[in-house]
Amino acid sequence: MVITMLASLPALVSRLRLKQLRLLIALDEQGSLHKAAEAVAISQPGATKALNEIESAFGTRLFARTSQGLEANDLGRCAIRYARLIHSDLAHLREEMLGILQGQGGRLVVGVIMGAVPHLTRALSRLRARQPELSVEIVEDTSARLLSLIDQGRLDLAICRTSVSRRPDDYDCLSLHDEQLKVVANPAHPLATTPGLSLAQLAAYSWVVFPANMPMRLVLERAFSDAELEFPRYPLETASTFATLMLLQEDPHLVALMPRETAQSAARSGQLACLELAQVLRSEPYGVISRRGSPLSSPARLLLEELRTS
Repeated sequence: MVITMLASLPALVSRLRLKQLRLLIALDEQGSLHKAAEAVAISQPGATKALNEIESAFGTRLFARTSQGLEANDLGRCAIRYARLIHSDLAHLREEMLGILQGQGGRLVVGVIMGAVPHLTRALSRLRARQPELSVEIVEDTSARLLSLIDQGRLDLAICRTSVSRRPDDYDCLSLHDEQLKVVANPAHPLATTPGLSLAQLAAYSWVVFPANMPMRLVLERAFSDAELEFPRYPLETASTFATLMLLQEDPHLVALMPRETAQSAARSGQLACLELAQVLRSEPYGVISRRGSPLSSPARLLLEELRTS
């Protein structure tokens, strides 16, 4: 079969069946067509026919035929990954519908940036006290990534910033509040107990910073520029809270910028120290984001109420 182009979306929708997608998952899990056929309760000839139909529907080969059996190529691995997402979404659909029928429970998927985690957890604690059978998935990531997941319909709500989007008007936003930031370091940092620090005193140290163009990175860049200081050379860049924490714990000469509540929580547990910078740094406000015009599920509306009253 010579392939020249991928099938169109309407062609895929009309030709692919859910059981065929389950076969793709089984092929990945079982490693052979024979075992995959058993897993989805069809004959091996039926599985062979189904796989040929899948590849014909896509208009391209998804597996290489080798002496050891079938091996997914790059396109096949991509198809398997999305087959898993579709299967997972159906499971979540059933779970949410069951919750609606029972008059309680349901499922909620919410995204959150690092600085808004304490705000979200407080609201979720109150919500789950009202609905203890509610299933909640929390996705922590950058604003850009969370907005992408909102666009894909994979989040009910996100607490983040729309300013990173090229199309901020695509979203409904309930503004919450701005975010005070703290400089943090290992408790053994040489300046950990020094009061009234200036940014110039910290400029000589290595920094863990957010990637370029992210809101907290921009705040730090502006602060250095306003102080007529060169931005730290050769920083360690990461958007991961956990990676930042591990780096600071490993090297007592590193410093980083964190949202105040996150920093204070780590300081109370002895993991980090909040350095006493004389200058107050604030990031732009974040808000509760949803896709404009998209109806919210009942659990999402309840969470929105809790976040509004926080």
